[in-house]
Amino acid sequence: MELDPLILSRIQFAFVVSFHAIFPVFTIGLAAFIAVLEGLAYKTENPVWVKLSAFWTKVFAVVFGMGVVSGIVMSFQFGTNWSNFAQASANFLGPILSYEVITAFFLEAAFLGVLLFGRQKVPPGLHLFAAIMVATGTFISSFWILSANSWMQTPAGYELREGVIHVVSWSDAIFNPSFPYRFLHMALASFLTGGFVVAGVSAWYLLRGREVEANRKALSMCLWLLLFIAPAQAVVGDFHGLNTLEHQPMKVAAMEGNWETSRDVPLLLFALPDQINQINRFEIGIPSLASMILTHEWDGEVPGLNEVPQDEQPPVALVFWSFRIMVGLGLLMIAFAVTGLLLRAGGRLWRNTWYLQGLRFMSIAPFIAVLTGWFVTETGRAPWLIYGVMTHAEGLTPSLTGGMALFTLIGYIVVYGLVFSAGIYYLMRVLYVGLEDRDEGEHEAERPARPLSAAHVPFEIGDDENQSANTATQGGH
Repeated sequence: MELDPLILSRIQFAFVVSFHAIFPVFTIGLAAFIAVLEGLAYKTENPVWVKLSAFWTKVFAVVFGMGVVSGIVMSFQFGTNWSNFAQASANFLGPILSYEVITAFFLEAAFLGVLLFGRQKVPPGLHLFAAIMVATGTFISSFWILSANSWMQTPAGYELREGVIHVVSWSDAIFNPSFPYRFLHMALASFLTGGFVVAGVSAWYLLRGREVEANRKALSMCLWLLLFIAPAQAVVGDFHGLNTLEHQPMKVAAMEGNWETSRDVPLLLFALPDQINQINRFEIGIPSLASMILTHEWDGEVPGLNEVPQDEQPPVALVFWSFRIMVGLGLLMIAFAVTGLLLRAGGRLWRNTWYLQGLRFMSIAPFIAVLTGWFVTETGRAPWLIYGVMTHAEGLTPSLTGGMALFTLIGYIVVYGLVFSAGIYYLMRVLYVGLEDRDEGEHEAERPARPLSAAHVPFEIGDDENQSANTATQGGH
């Protein structure tokens, strides 16, 4: 059996990107939350805000480290697996990725050290400034990365000379047609991810009766945020969909499982796309609703996949179901945010164990939504690597063999398994210890010299039983 280097290279890059994407989307939202906590601590001098900030900063440090490790690998793959693409797009992507390192990564890394280890060593105002700089750095990083990715989706401001892309307008290239929608969509996804993770962890602590006052404050803040961000994401997603319909109609056709260009297109709740026969099986849909959502007209025209040859169509089943998982989880997030408001109004928020348990499980929902959304974005533009300019096959390294691609894919899986198992282990230790780790200012000489070593765990056997007893005495907190 002959190994296809193109398929294996795409799987390899998808594997690496999927691992990497979940870390930045969390750290962006978490960094903003930490900056708010630091601002509250600076203004009120309330030790609760200091304790919350110190705890979530340790979580941020571990996740930030895993994000850096997973991100470095992607740049190597441009040269090893996609050298034709790297050579053709270097005039744009090279500077953009360099700007991301210079303006964002150095900013984050430098001030993270101050934020993590400088609370007793620098003035409070400078510590707050460090938190703001870390949060700013995460947004600058996402700006450049999403500009690069959006340009690959909707290339602009360039001309092609002898197979090489030359930038003729940096403003048009950076602020390409899909960038504003994609950037805002990802920014809101980051806030949703950070908000639901903090809410889920806080709910877990409340169920165990741990640091009730601090975790109530954290949960309350997150629920107010989610109440506004979750519906806003749906609105931004609608605008993003309209933009995609204009610039990448085949992606939208795959999202909707629509084979024939037509009007009054139903919104399919369930279907099994059969790409070989160009039909859907077992359709369940709502009449005309897809036309209304996509065009804002009940009889609006929706493009069909049959407008292009079958070998130029994206993998329909993957795009179709990934989109529905993403949207379904988004609606579930809105439901949880609204339910939190109703429970808060009735004074039952802290006593409703079912809701708190639900928040625990919802902490993973944004990660799944981000990954499925990423699948829609990346596989939906297939077979194009740069939409309308270069296909995946054209961007592949000419000398790459299937055996080489398989060997490196297996290597990445093994190394990532080891590295990220260690990272998750440290992260779980930090979460297990919680806010009760130590009081600020104590054991100053024992402060760790490395971010990951901040996950010190001074617990003893029997803590679980003690926590369960505490929970029972908290009256349902």
